[in-house]
Amino acid sequence: MMPTAVIVGAQWGDEGKGRVVDNYAEGADLVARFQGGNNAGHTVVVDGVRFAFHLIPTGIVRGKLSVIGNGVVVDPESLIQEIADLASKGVSVEGKLLISENAHLTMPYHRVLDKCQEQALGESAIGTTLRGIGPCYADKAARRGIRVGDLAEEEVFRAKLKSNLEEKNRLFEAIYHQPTLDFDETFERYRGYYRQIKGMITDTSVVVARALQAGQNVLFEGANGALLDLDFGTYPYATSSNPLAGAVCTGIGIGPKQIDRVIGVVKAYTSRVGSGPFPTELADAEHPEIVDRMRAVGHEYGVTTGRPRRCGWFDAVVVNKAARLNGLDGLAVTHLDVLDTFDRIPMCTAYRCQGKTIDYFPNSLARLTACEPVCEELPGWKHDITGARTMDGLPENARAYLRHIEELIGVPIVMVTVGPEREQVIRIEE
Repeated sequence: MMPTAVIVGAQWGDEGKGRVVDNYAEGADLVARFQGGNNAGHTVVVDGVRFAFHLIPTGIVRGKLSVIGNGVVVDPESLIQEIADLASKGVSVEGKLLISENAHLTMPYHRVLDKCQEQALGESAIGTTLRGIGPCYADKAARRGIRVGDLAEEEVFRAKLKSNLEEKNRLFEAIYHQPTLDFDETFERYRGYYRQIKGMITDTSVVVARALQAGQNVLFEGANGALLDLDFGTYPYATSSNPLAGAVCTGIGIGPKQIDRVIGVVKAYTSRVGSGPFPTELADAEHPEIVDRMRAVGHEYGVTTGRPRRCGWFDAVVVNKAARLNGLDGLAVTHLDVLDTFDRIPMCTAYRCQGKTIDYFPNSLARLTACEPVCEELPGWKHDITGARTMDGLPENARAYLRHIEELIGVPIVMVTVGPEREQVIRIEE
């Protein structure tokens, strides 16, 4: 493992980053999450025990020092519940979890506002997780957010909460006709959260800097996926942060020269939760058997929301864009075993758009919605690969499928997962 490595999603999220981060975390000294909120869901299965992460870095399962960076928005109630869930499964965060004092707090009014805004959009709704992530990042950009460190200074927190609640309650009354939120109840609740997490709050940028100066291995964990990026994703059907590798610099507090390696995680097919264009999507009504099979074998239901994911074939146009935006050095291909039973497996190599064949992902939603996938069909392997631990243990057709991904993307595959358990992985590098 390199001194620093970044793990990012290279599709629309839900690529299986938790599995990949867990694998790389074995050789890490510190694992740091750099963006997103508890709208993310990373899953690790160890000896049949399933761990679901939303805010805490996945490295905590291996006992690694785990950092929630300043680029993350933190819902303290969700965080405390996550800590309790880990404890119930024998994993303690004591002395192992640090939270940036500069990270912004997700507040109750953010969740209410998220729901109100989604309802107001009607059929044009984004399909958010309703966790208040977008409104929280909006307040951060508008310079009226409340940061984790503000909880330590009672009067500062009181003044900021009072100002924010007055503004949000006027919105709830006049625009959305919703009940207002009570100041005293919210204040006391968040002071209670602070008492539970205050020992974890620090300047995490200094912690990471010292780890790097000491020559330690540091792993940076992204949430969501490249095609959900606020600037380069399918806007407005995107998340409210930047899930690209470049966001490590601002979300943790390091310089770009300190990033040694970037690994993009992709499924052997494609999935998406929420609204927005999806060129290779297999419509439930038209392909119920294929979609049902993918969902059943791949557990294609959102870790955070439980919503069934939309599924489709592998899209090289999407992954090429992600490779370019992130400067990928390697690909981790997950869920290859989900394709075990298919006779033929289509793979999208280009789009047909307005009478032309294009090999790039359009920024215009109107153009993208008009795109149809141009696919090649590869032969399936019709073999259970869940026991494979080396490339030679895969059927030739499975290896050919992976080689074709490498050829189309121009990035070497460094890892393949062949089942949900921690040990069901093939490491190709080093």
